[in-house]
This record gives sequence, structure tokens and C-alpha cells, in this order.
Amino acid sequence: MNPTDDMIFEKVQILDTTLRDGEQTSGVSFTDNEKLSLAKILLDEVKVDRLEIASARVSKGEKKAAQRIIQWAKGSGKLDKIEILGFVDRHESVHWIHEVGGSVMNLLAKGSLKHLKGQLKKSPEEHIAELIETIDYANSLGIKVNLYLEDWSNGMSQSKEYVFFLMDALKQVNINRFMLPDTLGILTPANTYLFVKEMTTRYPALKFDFHAHNDYDLAVANVLEGVKAGADCIHVTVNGLGERAGNAILSSTIAVLRDHLKVETNVVENKIYRISKLVETFSGLRIPANKPLIGDNVFTQTCGVHADGDSKDNLYFNVLLPERFGRSRSYALGKTSGKANVKKNLAELGIELDDISLKKVTERVIQLGDKKEQITLDDLPYIVADVLDLDEIQQSVKIINYNLTHAKGLRPVASVALLIEGKEYESSSSGDGQYDAFMNALTKIYTNDLNKKLPLLLDYSVSIPPGGKSDALCETTITWQLHRDFKTRGVDTDQTFSAIKATEKMLNLIHHEDNTSPLTQLQTQRTLA
Repeated sequence: MNPTDDMIFEKVQILDTTLRDGEQTSGVSFTDNEKLSLAKILLDEVKVDRLEIASARVSKGEKKAAQRIIQWAKGSGKLDKIEILGFVDRHESVHWIHEVGGSVMNLLAKGSLKHLKGQLKKSPEEHIAELIETIDYANSLGIKVNLYLEDWSNGMSQSKEYVFFLMDALKQVNINRFMLPDTLGILTPANTYLFVKEMTTRYPALKFDFHAHNDYDLAVANVLEGVKAGADCIHVTVNGLGERAGNAILSSTIAVLRDHLKVETNVVENKIYRISKLVETFSGLRIPANKPLIGDNVFTQTCGVHADGDSKDNLYFNVLLPERFGRSRSYALGKTSGKANVKKNLAELGIELDDISLKKVTERVIQLGDKKEQITLDDLPYIVADVLDLDEIQQSVKIINYNLTHAKGLRPVASVALLIEGKEYESSSSGDGQYDAFMNALTKIYTNDLNKKLPLLLDYSVSIPPGGKSDALCETTITWQLHRDFKTRGVDTDQTFSAIKATEKMLNLIHHEDNTSPLTQLQTQRTLA
């Protein structure tokens, strides 16, 4: 279909439902503090247009979170952007929303005859009468109403006459927007366009939202067609959270609308990654490394040919530049790496090697990659030192001893002894766990004895090979932040010990950054060679 023939909007609204529909993800539950933090960032920084924050009558915690968000929104002039899902339930939802101070209700109607008869066991006429009564009552309390047509996609497929009967009866009622959900994620891009187009053509004076689910991995593609057909608001969630396979994902939706339809939104692209990582932390659900735009690896070139092409004329770039989304491009190190990959990583560390040395280091990187070892930018100094026999870079900081104790009913305690440039330091501390106690003891040494600041621990990931053996090696990967984000890894049969090994690598990295590194001398030597 030719986009120029469709109803293309200059700007499309974005409703984020991470705090409502996203929380229906299995195993995900946000605290009221987390919900408030996410609401503030989504409206103030990401700048979504509308925010669906809760379902009425779910729990005391849901009510508390809604009250806190609404109190903040009132003080910030954003109350009209906060929306709550409500039901046809003898006005109980309306009372709930009124009590928490809400001003917008998204009322759930049945958008298919199958759902109406199977779940409510009522006639279309009875359902319409109850909807109108609920809407009028909400309006009398100063609450505006949008209407969800639940299971609308099946309604259009199986009982279109019912959908139009419902719409004809409600089109003159005081409803701000009609919300068209693909509740079970059954739509294809082709029938999304056709069904939404039927609604916008038949009811040109009404405003329509499109709410996509991702059961066939078509949510973002369906969003594209929904906008082409006339929907001027799209529902999304951060990281694609939502029931079953989730909802249309915020990040990809924004990129697709801007790049493929030239449709603008108010969303600030370079704030998306931050909210994605925060939701990852709060939800406990990790973002897949290959997730478009927000995955760890999506702006990483692995192939040496690609790195070489980028060096010569950015031949492997597309319009999805990482800087748009607050990110940067990197070049992976592994068995497919070429000299261009290694050279780009060395340049980031400020290291320049002659061609012979560069070839040796590249060969070692490829050898390690063949063994399935993961190699990061921060592993490179050690590889360079090993290949070029620079022993002095290795282990300037050594954890020479540590003792971890944990007894029932008592806080874990750790004692640590460090050797830094030949001088020994010791400290002890307690913590919430053995590794936390270890880090607290380490922090005492760096704060009190060395007057230095340790990096902030951003992420702690443990990987154990499948098979379930208790003596299996586990790999702990820790992400740190000091002047930049970086990762270190440790491997051991014990999870805490592997984390300590990763921490020792971190201590050496920051030590060499703080002091004159042998690699600086190396750079001069190799440049002059």
C-alpha cells in the first residue's frame, strides 16, 4: 500500500501502559516507589503523552501507588495525562478512581460478541445500557472516559456487525477516545490496516487508539499499519512487557514511526535506553542482548570486515545510529575479529601498536574466541601484556586473603587483605550477603586508607552451564561505572568466589587508569618502532 494514500498524522500520541498492562507480565510486580519513579521519568524525561498506571480495585498496593502518582501529577500539572483502567461493576471502579484522585478512566467494554456472551452472558443492548450508565456516572464526578473495546480484533474478524452496533450506539456518548486492542495478538499487518481503516472511515469524527499485542511477533509491524490507517495514538510498554508475549515495545515503535512513516512523536529518543534499563532492574526481566535498539549487542559489530568498512567510510552504518538512543557503537572481540576490530578497541584504550604487535594480539583474540571465551574491551590490556611479555601490568592489586562467614540469625561478615604495589591493607565489615560484606570491607580500604572511590556496581549477572551439577563452573559478570561503564568477569565453582575474581580484575583496571600504565610506555615505544 502507498503510504501517501493513507491518513498519515504529522504527530502521533504515545500512551505508555508499562505500569498497568506491563505489570501483567508473569512474575512482574512494581512497588509503589518503583511505579512513582517510572511515572516521573516516563512523563518528564521520555515525554510520553499519556500514562496508564493501574487497574481499579486490584490491591491495596495498587491503590497506594496510584495515589502517590496522582498526587505528584497534580503538583506537576500532569493530572490529565494519568489514566486508570476501570470496569462495568456497579460503579465500584468509578468510586476507586475518584478516591485516588484520578480524572481519566479507561473503561473496559466487550469488543467481540464471543466475549460478551461467553463472559458477561448479556445481550448487546444490556451491555450498552450499563456502559452508558457507568460513563454518565463517571462524568458526574468529573472523570473523563476513554473506551477499550476488549477483543476488538476478534470482533472485527468474527462479529463485525456487533462492533458496529456497539459503536453506533456509543458514538454520540461523551467518550473521548475509542481504544482498539488486539487483545490476543491475532492480527497481521494486512488485516490491522483493513480493520482500523474501516473504523476511521466509518467514524471520521471519532479518535482512535491502537493497542497491539505481540503473540506472533508482529506488534510493531501492526502499529505501523494502524497509524497508516488512521489511529492517532499508539499504546506501548517499555521493553515490550505485557501478558503472554507482551505489547508493542516503546523503543522499536518510536524508531519505526519516525524512520518508516516520517511520523513524529513527543518521545525523546535518547532517554529510551535509560528507562529500558531501569525497567529491566525493577522487573527482574533481562533485555535480550540482541533486542533492537536496547539490547547490549545491537550496536556491536562482530565481523572484522564490518569494522574495516566502518573505518574506511562507515559502510556498515544505517539510520539507526546508536547516538540517537543514548548509546555508542562498539566492536566485538572474538574468533571473527580482524585487525580492524582489535585496532578500534585498542584506540579506545589509548593504545597504539605496530603492525607486527597488532597481528600477534589479533591472533590471540581469535584463539580465545575459538575456545568460546568472552572477551571485552577491558580484557585487552591483559591480552596485550601477555602476548608482548609485559608482566608488570598483571596483578598490581592482589587480593591475598579473605574470610567470609555466614551464620543463621547473624549478618554475614568478611575480612579482606589486599596487596597494592607491595603494600598490604586489611579491613573487615558486615553486609546483607557475603559478597556485600566483602565489598563493604573493600570500600573501607579504598575510602579510609587510599582516599579513593570505588566504581558503582550497576549489574551482577551469574551464568551457570546447563546440567545442574553442583560442581559446575559459574561465570559472574559485573558491570561497573566510574568514568565509563565497563565489565569484568570471574569464573569459579563458587558464585561468590567468581564474583571476587571479577572484582579483583576491576581493582587492577582502575589502578592502571589512576597510575602511569606500562601501556602508555608501550604506546610510545611501539609508535617509535
